Amino acid sequence: MTTSSGRTVVDPDSQSRIGVLAAVAIAAVSGVVTALAFAPIGSWPLAFVGVIGVLAVQWRTRCRRGALTGFIYGLTFFLVLLSWMTVIGMDAWILLAAYCALWNAALGALVAPLSRLRGSVLWVPSAWVVMEALRGRVPLGGFPWGEIAFSQGNSPVSALASIAGMAGLTFLVVALAVLTVESIRRRKFVPVALPAAAVIVAILVIPRPLTVGGQESTATVAVVQGGTPGTGMDALSVRRAVLQNHVDETLALAAAVDAGAEPPPDFVVWPENASDIDPFRDPSAAALIDEAVQAIDAPVLVGVVLTTEDPTKVANAGIVWDPVSGPGERYVKMHPVPFGEFLPFRDQLTALIGRFDRVPRDFVRGTEPGILNIGGVVVGDAICFEVAYDDVFTSVIAGGAEVITVQTNNATYQGTGQPAQQWDIERLRALNAGRAVVVASTTGISGFIAPDGTVDQQLGEGETGYLVSEVPLSTSRTPASLLGAAPEVIAGVAMLIGVGLGFYVRRRRAALVRSSTDQ
Repeated sequence: MTTSSGRTVVDPDSQSRIGVLAAVAIAAVSGVVTALAFAPIGSWPLAFVGVIGVLAVQWRTRCRRGALTGFIYGLTFFLVLLSWMTVIGMDAWILLAAYCALWNAALGALVAPLSRLRGSVLWVPSAWVVMEALRGRVPLGGFPWGEIAFSQGNSPVSALASIAGMAGLTFLVVALAVLTVESIRRRKFVPVALPAAAVIVAILVIPRPLTVGGQESTATVAVVQGGTPGTGMDALSVRRAVLQNHVDETLALAAAVDAGAEPPPDFVVWPENASDIDPFRDPSAAALIDEAVQAIDAPVLVGVVLTTEDPTKVANAGIVWDPVSGPGERYVKMHPVPFGEFLPFRDQLTALIGRFDRVPRDFVRGTEPGILNIGGVVVGDAICFEVAYDDVFTSVIAGGAEVITVQTNNATYQGTGQPAQQWDIERLRALNAGRAVVVASTTGISGFIAPDGTVDQQLGEGETGYLVSEVPLSTSRTPASLLGAAPEVIAGVAMLIGVGLGFYVRRRRAALVRSSTDQ
């Protein structure tokens, strides 16, 4: 359209560079490519490639097309990433992937208008960070699995996790993708390549991890991986056998200590569900645990399932079991998994899906962070899927945790990509928090992760045994642990500013069109 002054006004929604089917196909392939950046493939550069692909088909297009391509991208991404959910059932896998894809659809609807603005390198990555932040919190406590940052554990830019957290790492990957899309569109590569290279070089020289203040010391810690009689949905069906396995491995560790083959540990970590039998209700289970604790003569952090006063509720907990005083401090999991550990809308859903009868009781939600004193060491405990939740780690670091323990049961998903994906997140958490991370799993992966994210020792999937290591203790803080959710809040403010500017620009353009039409 040409105004009376000779100025041409082009509605960016009036044309699309490629057809709908081609855009959908590119979005679908981009989702798969992004998923391959995560374990078990774990080729971290593919996250960058996949994000470029979906942004390219959303760039300066209609909101409806942005939403459609966003949904398709999210669907293929989560179908590949969460393929381990097929252990639970095909319906659960597809429904969860489709639900998560709705968040990418909403993001795509925002990318379309935000990409038309100057400063898109700020607005679009901010919107991506906000989308991941909301998906990780709502509804029902959220589902943060699949954040772009979680693919970058082996990336040279992963050091940013200790400065700006997972949100900062996601922002960087998406920002580099935005710069690439814009440089291709403008056919100007040098003005984009130089600042991008400068940022990457700056990150490469950052200490891993970057910390301030605090004191350093060490402790000798042991982890026990006792194994389960089976895997999949029936992995823990023989509960007493699981408990006995972990008792036996601890007795073997005690014998090795007595023989001088292993140093005496300051404390021992058992995995989540090491005892699905409540030791406060079953004296024989308590006696087995106490036998192992007395033999090793050190406190043991025991993963247990506890009954409650409500017969329909149980608690997923870690209990400090001392050789002198017995059971003491405990942590109850703050983020139970929806549909796995508690069933919302139980009456309605069990009538539709009979398999939900296998979740007969709901796990209660803990209210206090996992700050535990174990043998004089201040430990920050997290349980299984909680490794994906930022607040679990910021709260224990703020509470003075010198080392982080992760108690997990991966037996259900043994042989799938889930244990490896979780291990990669745990490595990033070490770097993010500036703490050693000690992981105890029923069936793997267990091990010791240094504060810089490197692996000291590990027991793989399907192995049984124990590991002993001297781990660093620290009271220092990373900038990320001090900032907490601030990067996400800043991204939210930036996104709102971008949306506001988008409305202003659109209204101004519409007014210009009306003015030219009147003339």
